[in-house]
Amino acid sequence: MKFFARLRSRKKKGGNLFRYGWKISLLVLIAGAGFAVFLFYGAWAQTFDMKKVGEMPERNTVYDVDGKIYSRLAGANRLKVSLNEVSPLFIAAVLAREDSRFYEHKGIDWRGILRALVRDILSGSAKEGASSITQQLARNSLPLGGRTISRKLLEAMVALRIERQFTKRQILELYVNRIYFGNGCYGVETASQSYFGKSAAQLNLPEAALLAGLIRGPNRFSPLKNPEGAAEQRNVVLDRLVALKKLSPAQAEEAKRAKISTHPKRLPFIQENYAMDAVQRDLNGLLTQDQVDDGGLSIYTTLDPAVQSAAQQALETKLTKIEHQSNFHHPIKANYQPPENGEGDSSMPYLQGAVVVIDNPSGGIRALVGGRDYAQSKFNRALAPANRQVGSAFKPFVYTVAFSHGLLPGAAISDGPIRPGEIEGAGNWSPGNSDGTYGGILPCSYGLIHSRNTMSVRVGQFAGLDAVQQVANTLSLSQDVPRGPAIYIGSFETNLKDLSAAYSVFPNAGVRKQAYIIERIDNQEHKPIYRAAHLSAPALDPSAAWMTSQLMEDVLTRGTAASARSLGFTLPAAGKTGTTNDYKDAWFLGYTSTLTCGVWVGFDQPTTIISHGYGAALALPVWTQVMNKAAQHYPAQPLQPTMPIQRAMVCSISNQLATTGCQAAGTAYDIALPADKIPAVACQVHGGEQWPFAQRALPFQQKAATFPSRLFRSFQRLFGGR
Repeated sequence: MKFFARLRSRKKKGGNLFRYGWKISLLVLIAGAGFAVFLFYGAWAQTFDMKKVGEMPERNTVYDVDGKIYSRLAGANRLKVSLNEVSPLFIAAVLAREDSRFYEHKGIDWRGILRALVRDILSGSAKEGASSITQQLARNSLPLGGRTISRKLLEAMVALRIERQFTKRQILELYVNRIYFGNGCYGVETASQSYFGKSAAQLNLPEAALLAGLIRGPNRFSPLKNPEGAAEQRNVVLDRLVALKKLSPAQAEEAKRAKISTHPKRLPFIQENYAMDAVQRDLNGLLTQDQVDDGGLSIYTTLDPAVQSAAQQALETKLTKIEHQSNFHHPIKANYQPPENGEGDSSMPYLQGAVVVIDNPSGGIRALVGGRDYAQSKFNRALAPANRQVGSAFKPFVYTVAFSHGLLPGAAISDGPIRPGEIEGAGNWSPGNSDGTYGGILPCSYGLIHSRNTMSVRVGQFAGLDAVQQVANTLSLSQDVPRGPAIYIGSFETNLKDLSAAYSVFPNAGVRKQAYIIERIDNQEHKPIYRAAHLSAPALDPSAAWMTSQLMEDVLTRGTAASARSLGFTLPAAGKTGTTNDYKDAWFLGYTSTLTCGVWVGFDQPTTIISHGYGAALALPVWTQVMNKAAQHYPAQPLQPTMPIQRAMVCSISNQLATTGCQAAGTAYDIALPADKIPAVACQVHGGEQWPFAQRALPFQQKAATFPSRLFRSFQRLFGGR
């Protein structure tokens, strides 16, 4: 009996061991699997770079010449702030709404997860989430994947890493700057300014609760689109604050009665215009694409909003007037219908134009307009590759080269037709004057002041093809200036920015300063990562450039641009018109002591604008309006030489000091010249003794005032006048 009793006891123990053994094994297996999952996702979480948690793309901020915000580029619409700059009421509201045990857990709120799980099971749906603020920060900062169980496990492991690497305060600060509040707003500062027109530090209780209520449905509960829904979510947050004893019921009720009243502040936005296109182009050339895309850059430009606005307005006003002239026979902008796909035409059918304004002392671009409507056409006509034939606007450089080689403004030059074979290397090429008329022997200066093609070609012949081509290359007017005498009258292409920069050489005493639009770039830590080099180099003989500049002053008073006075322009300035064959391009380039401005008018597909559409008629009015407006900020002083000026009596034939023979022949004239351009020897053509003349320096103001009248009196005597 005892034997059977022991046998039954052993069987019972074996059964218990079997019965509990498989359960223990199952528990061990589950624990092992859980540990393996923990190790797997923990190892996966280690592969993420925690630096990315603190990196938040912001829009690159673009500043104008005065250091004021002008626009923004790329990145998220976010203004980062420290936690000290956020209202404590919002901090309390967001913790109550999203993670009331934030300061108690280590990244994962197990109690919250269990509570949410029970409620989801009881409701039969996954209505309630339980992600802590740290988990939300993890999934918003790093590419963790979609909304799956695997993603939630990975998110939890990453959250644990974040808690180990950052303090609670740092985590909260990163969170309030990263979250999305709808209406294109990232971060509490941007949302506060966008919805309420105030900084996050100034948020009151109803506003703080409303913003906290937006987090789970920023677009659905936007106070701008759904004020009722926003109020409902605000009240939920207020009730939660009461439940957590962070707020009294009376305070909550008072806050609930507050009317949803938004006062959105228009934040600096991405200005879509041609100036910003130029900034973006330079930015892409200076930094890597990752640096640009990450945002948070401070880009300090040379742009002046007042001048930019004046340029845009002047261009549109004048071109609209041209379109309403009786001799204008093209489509007009007012009748243009953009393509349905919204992409815009590659070349616009209506009249276009461009304006560039450059600060002479620095080379900084103050304004850049590349067309009439950026929304309709993104093609920037002020920059390469929008190159057009430059025409007569190139002539001042030809005269400057000739002056540097010894030609003088009073030299006798024929305005008669060019004979076939007369111009070396040109064969039978014989360009005529634009008005079809011809004169006799005239002063060299007349050829530039009145833009005579025949005289300019002969001046170019004196200057020499190699020298003229070299100057065009030195001024960076073209990468491939053609070799041929046609360049004397501008038969090659360039763009408005480069031509305007070349003209700034004249008020800068022959020195070419690099035109630029970005002054400095600071990174997210406000440390400079780029500064403009302010490059400059001698490009033209200073004295020869000054002689040409004096003639271009006359262009505006009695030459091809004399109509400037009737347009209300009275500032001391100099400039030159430009018109290409068949009136397809109209130019005016000019400068004061402070600014250089270039204007181009034409069609994207070159065609005759109007009959006799000279630069003076089409481009000059835009220039005068821009420069008059800009002078309010950049006062124009009389243009002054930078070298000693002396008077001399010279011969118009030999370009040497006049003799009694020259006086007898009627070729002697009196002129004020830079001291280094006074001829060194007496005339070898007419013989006789050297004519007495004064070699004393003239005061700059006296010289500038008396030069035109003295020159004309000399030529009146030369050509038989009194």
